[in-house]
Amino acid sequence: MRRFGQAIAAARPRVVAALAGRLRDLDLAEDAFADASAAALVAWPNQAPRDPAAWLWRAALRRALDAKRRAAVRDRAVLDEPEPLPTPEEVLMAAHQPIPDDRLKLIFVCCHPALAPDSRAALTLKLVCGLSTDRLARAFFIGEPAMLQRITRAKRKIAGAGVPFEVPARAAWPERLEAVLSTLEIAYAQAYEDAALAVGDTAPFATEVLRLSGLLAELVPDEPEVLGLAALVRFAEARRPARLDDLGAMVPPDRQDTALWRRDLIAEAAGLLDRAAAQGNSGPRQILATIHATHCARVETGAATDWASIAALYDVLAILRPHAATAVNRAVAIGEVRGAAAGLADLSRIDGVQGWLPYQAALAALSAKAGRRADARAAYAAALALQPAPAERLYLEARRRALEAD
Repeated sequence: MRRFGQAIAAARPRVVAALAGRLRDLDLAEDAFADASAAALVAWPNQAPRDPAAWLWRAALRRALDAKRRAAVRDRAVLDEPEPLPTPEEVLMAAHQPIPDDRLKLIFVCCHPALAPDSRAALTLKLVCGLSTDRLARAFFIGEPAMLQRITRAKRKIAGAGVPFEVPARAAWPERLEAVLSTLEIAYAQAYEDAALAVGDTAPFATEVLRLSGLLAELVPDEPEVLGLAALVRFAEARRPARLDDLGAMVPPDRQDTALWRRDLIAEAAGLLDRAAAQGNSGPRQILATIHATHCARVETGAATDWASIAALYDVLAILRPHAATAVNRAVAIGEVRGAAAGLADLSRIDGVQGWLPYQAALAALSAKAGRRADARAAYAAALALQPAPAERLYLEARRRALEAD
């Protein structure tokens, strides 16, 4: 059953994109795919068909057409039969399309400039990645009702304005690129928060964004921020093998065994970052990649983490892209460089992050370091109440026990 679920997830981008293009209705496309997926789990008792995507496409389209008939959208409508399977020639032609990847195509499609900037990435993450509205709200630091309204407005805009649901020509890529990069960055951040990749709905994002960011760097090799994102993900994923201890608890970057880090990914990331820097136009993703590179420098130097450089980089990032997450991470770095009291002072000036796990974890660690035991206990309790992933929960519980033992 699990492998069938993987086959369905792999087919989702191509099938939903095809349905949306045919039906011009995102809600109907999503609903039809969900119905077809449920039917597939019943119809494939022991073995998936040779082409799961084709099966799901036909089943979903039938269900969508049935739904349109029941709703009587058009009086006495004559509805087309599902399109036939592609011929070998059509498959060959598709292989030479400008964006040779179904998921990346769908991301470009959803990031249409007619949509409000704050809606493009949210809609894409829901449609392409299947993130729940609740998880999207947490990723964007807004309430769930506001996120639902944002997505609803985006869908209504597509339906009402006749926004073409099609892969853009290469000339139109620049106006969509920032939203595409934001989508990939946020998707990866969801996976990065889970050291053990144990949360099913976001676990695949780590390897998927690693792959897609590399593909995008090949497609747009002269865009520094594209190279910066690809470098960022590789620096971060290089440390993945050292992110868990023997008990399965998360290990912070400055305490990880650098012998376990993947030098091949670090070298690849460094090359991408050098290429981006050579173009002389620094952006926030390049700064983030440089922060990760500073952590990874330990693999060569063997020295302690250069927190002073990291804090200075966060100062720059706070100017280029002011954001609550940046402010929290900067406060952590300040706490390492200038002391826990300075870090706590910076944390106290950040609004709207009390429901974000990294904020509560940072507050707990800095409070403990400053000797504010009651504040630390309260922050650890708040962090654990936010339902962290298993590895993060084990780490927080261990830190709370150590606090009580002191």
